[in-house]
Amino acid sequence: MRITNGITYNEFLKNFNTNATTVQKTLNQLSSLKKVNQVSDNPLLVSKIIDLNSSISQNQTFGQTIKDSLSWVNTQDSSLEAVGNSMLRIRSLIQSSANGGTMGEEELQANKTEIGQEIRSIIDSLNTSYDGRYIFSGQNTTTKPFSLNETNGEITGITYQGSTTNLSREIASGVTIDLPTNGEQVLNNGTDGKGLSEFFNGILTAVDTGDTSKLSDTYLKEIDDYRTNVTNMRTQIGAISNRLQSSSSRNDTQQIQLKESLSENQDVDVAQKYLEYQNQMVAYRATLAMGTKIMQTSILDYL
Repeated sequence: MRITNGITYNEFLKNFNTNATTVQKTLNQLSSLKKVNQVSDNPLLVSKIIDLNSSISQNQTFGQTIKDSLSWVNTQDSSLEAVGNSMLRIRSLIQSSANGGTMGEEELQANKTEIGQEIRSIIDSLNTSYDGRYIFSGQNTTTKPFSLNETNGEITGITYQGSTTNLSREIASGVTIDLPTNGEQVLNNGTDGKGLSEFFNGILTAVDTGDTSKLSDTYLKEIDDYRTNVTNMRTQIGAISNRLQSSSSRNDTQQIQLKESLSENQDVDVAQKYLEYQNQMVAYRATLAMGTKIMQTSILDYL
């Protein structure tokens, strides 16, 4: 086969363009520190990088939800702790008032006043909000859940204005957790189905009238039931908190793994890539040098 000048020039230009393109691609990678700078560089790799970025973004969202939920349940626990302390004080006042034979009318009225203040404190604790959202109003987080019913300054009951559905949060793909936001749980777990509203109203009436037998025989036991209910709710919240902490650890680990995978697929190994660039430049310069000699060749060289 006869090798013509045209064939030689075409082969030279093809090799020259190939080497120049390779060098330019490596320069782009070194300047951007990314393996691919456009989809055409490697469509499959670009698709994988897009998927990894999407997973990282979604995982970050889950992580923020977990942290928000942890702060939420910690706020709930603090609120219920305050409720438990107030109930313990009310129990002491019931026990003190039950000894009516040793207390005067003024002392009983003082106890009644203090019990009323503790009830108000309980309502304030249950109306606690986190980040502008009420923690015991079910899914109606913008509605204050509890209000006191009063007549002429006297407490006559408690009204729950929230929803009875707990707040659901997605903490991982396909994994949800219910935050115990149904405040009605606090009101309606008393003895014989009696609610906390009726219970508090009964205590105030009994202290006001000096009904010591009812205070000692009925209300001392019932307040222990309500305190147990609050303790049980705190236990439930503690279990949820532990689960959220475990989920947070898994989320952090997964985030690290995803970022490492993204780096492996997207980021350039600068030292290795610079070595490649040097080798490519040797080939590029050799091609230029050979091209110079080819271009200088004419018919006179063969005469």
